[in-house]
Amino acid sequence: MLEKVKKVIACELDTRLVGELQKRVQGTCLANKLEIKVGDVLKTDLPFFDTCVANLPYQISSPFVFKLLLHRPFFRCAILMFQREFALRLVAKPGNKLYCRLSINTQLLARVDHLMKVGRNNFKPPPKVESSVVRIEPKNPPPPINFQEWDGLVRIAFVRKNKTLSAAFKSSAVQQLLDQNYRIHCSIHNIEIPEDFKIAEKIQMVLKNTGFSEKRARSMDIDDFIR
Repeated sequence: MLEKVKKVIACELDTRLVGELQKRVQGTCLANKLEIKVGDVLKTDLPFFDTCVANLPYQISSPFVFKLLLHRPFFRCAILMFQREFALRLVAKPGNKLYCRLSINTQLLARVDHLMKVGRNNFKPPPKVESSVVRIEPKNPPPPINFQEWDGLVRIAFVRKNKTLSAAFKSSAVQQLLDQNYRIHCSIHNIEIPEDFKIAEKIQMVLKNTGFSEKRARSMDIDDFIR
């Protein structure tokens, strides 16, 4: 990478690996092209960058993806290696058994492509899981959606992705949460709430009017959720 680009900024938690990396470039013409940030990448402020290339510890795959996708200014693309099943979830489409909240949230914010499989025998020692390399290209500009609100919606829908939305929104915990949120929303926007208001009736009316009462999250695409 150092031979092909203007600058490499590496983020590494293991100080032994940092020392090894510094030793490899020390005294070469490549040394001044390398900057190493020592620490946890999830807790590190990412600098401006054009391309991200990473072989991640697999347990931080999901938070790292969303740290990247919510990073500003936009980058051009990321080439990342993940556990195979995680990679397949990223690219899964409605109707696929792996389609989940991760799939739709990632695809809302980015174009995701599965590039190649990486067998366990490519590693020493071989891990227990297979891997895949994925390319992620952020959508620029991003969709005009409040991501926190969007994620709240799909979180409820995908808790039981095989249930109808009507059933998913009948949960008392969900209704209590939405009732609190709706009352705050009305207070902020000076909307009067009738004395006989019931959040359950409001939810079912919205689902019926949009035609989604009997739809299931597993088969709904991004446009469905935007509606």
